[in-house]
Amino acid sequence: MRPRALIFDVDGTLADTEEQHRRAFNGAFSRHGFDWQWSADEYKELLRITGGKERIEYFIRSLNLTSNRETECLSEVIPLHKTKTTLYSHSISSGELNLRSGVDRLILEALEEGVRLAIATTTSLTNVEVLLTSTLGEDSLRWFDSIVAGDMVQNKKPSPEVYEEVLKQLELGGTECVAFEDSRNGLLSAKQAGIPCVVTPCQWTEDHDFSEACLRLPELGDIKNPLTGHEKLRFAQPWLSIDDLARAQRRAA
Repeated sequence: MRPRALIFDVDGTLADTEEQHRRAFNGAFSRHGFDWQWSADEYKELLRITGGKERIEYFIRSLNLTSNRETECLSEVIPLHKTKTTLYSHSISSGELNLRSGVDRLILEALEEGVRLAIATTTSLTNVEVLLTSTLGEDSLRWFDSIVAGDMVQNKKPSPEVYEEVLKQLELGGTECVAFEDSRNGLLSAKQAGIPCVVTPCQWTEDHDFSEACLRLPELGDIKNPLTGHEKLRFAQPWLSIDDLARAQRRAA
């Protein structure tokens, strides 16, 4: 059995975008007249809340403001997030960010071997589009048979809803696919949808529990950035291939 589709998370999985997101949040706060500034450590904790708007709302409610002031601040969540998305898109479209090692290699290998591609993410569709086009080119959006973003479902990860919608659009069962994630919430989302999941933690999520993953790797690997210890994983080359995924898929079944 070989995977019929690879389903990718975006932030932290395709690229380590979280620092750009953090800066964009802080920039939005400043533009809207708030003196909030999220440090790297604070943002790492806030990442346990999926979704940008949800993250801002959670933060506001944690400030112990008066009822009137909290209501006033909560009314700014949507405008804040809109500004944040604009700042983030400008940052990514400027070309300052690359995909994580091995991501473009595996995507191209999948295309060559007839394995379908999909996206399942909690970020916005705009963020997905700007990342893909700025790193893989304008044509890359057509490579993916399904792109389901956080603003297209009611419940975000760890709910399985985003993955279930992808499977519905692909007309495939969970065990026919392999998911790629970098966080525990993402892993739980994929597993609850019945999809075996490969995890490549990023600097923001390396301390999460990934015990349910079918594979945990530091990166997907490529010629310039080969994986170490690949022999123990029975990989033919020092990077993750479609054949390696097929074996991991069988073990997870």
